[in-house]
Amino acid sequence: MTSRRKFLSALGISMVAPGTVLARQSGQPPELKRSRWELLFANPDTASPKHKPTPFSWDNSTITAAWIGHSTVLINFLGTWIITDPVFSGRIGLNLLGLTTLGPKRLVAPALTVDELPPIDLILLSHAHMDHLDLPSLEKFPGEIPLVMAKNTGDVVEDLARKTVVELDWNERIHILDLDIQAVQTKHFGWRFPWEVDRSRGNWSGRSFNAYVISKNGKNIVFGGDTAYQEYFRELGQRRLNIDLAIMPIGAYDPWIFNHCNPEQALTMAAQMNARYFMPIHWGTFTQSDEPTNEPIQRLTKAIASGSMRLALDAHGQTWTLPKHDV
Repeated sequence: MTSRRKFLSALGISMVAPGTVLARQSGQPPELKRSRWELLFANPDTASPKHKPTPFSWDNSTITAAWIGHSTVLINFLGTWIITDPVFSGRIGLNLLGLTTLGPKRLVAPALTVDELPPIDLILLSHAHMDHLDLPSLEKFPGEIPLVMAKNTGDVVEDLARKTVVELDWNERIHILDLDIQAVQTKHFGWRFPWEVDRSRGNWSGRSFNAYVISKNGKNIVFGGDTAYQEYFRELGQRRLNIDLAIMPIGAYDPWIFNHCNPEQALTMAAQMNARYFMPIHWGTFTQSDEPTNEPIQRLTKAIASGSMRLALDAHGQTWTLPKHDV
């Protein structure tokens, strides 16, 4: 039988006593830690992002990407528009009879609303967790936009009447639109509810979880999805692919280090794939773990300064463009 603690953890909720104060970091004010249990009922303020993307001005002759929030990234890949793990809801988690949502509330609003997006060509979904596959957000996108998903997750969206749903297993490839997409194994878990079977339990018929290599005209992007430290990306480096941008998660590692990498580990994995630019995601949007909200980006900034990899952005709503001389 699934315990209440295990079930709540699946929604990104812990049972830590509310109101615990985090230790002060050097040069930073103390942060009040809101436990995941408290966020079931609390209504923390939602900040506006300091930056706002302007996608209708982006150049189709290069790669441009903006961090909308959490794992949602808007990408113009040489004229093909992609959005990853689109989550625009104010709160994510378990929907209770259509009346309310049980789960964490956004700390930072999406940098763009769905209505402010350009016409999307492809939606890329890494796995079925509610902070990555948000049904209320997906319902806002036209049904003809293809979805590329992890193996055994298509049933989650079967009531949305999507015209094209493609499931990819690890190492499978598909040519869709003008893109080549390969699913890459990560170290995570796939069940949407605790009673479901997932790949991390060693059952190959269970829900899977992907990273992706997205390729077009000799250019390559890696969307890391959600992952703990692993060396599956090393094979990409051995293939000598030119990874122009690694979009990698850096948060929710305390205490979930067995499912979420820390910033230094994310940077190591990007180095293993020989990425040139690093875009950090999965931090600062929802409170899902015990590290201070800004700790992931502080650690990443310190770690990346000592290497040759370049940081694409470090705040919600910022936009990165591949320099013309790299195209």
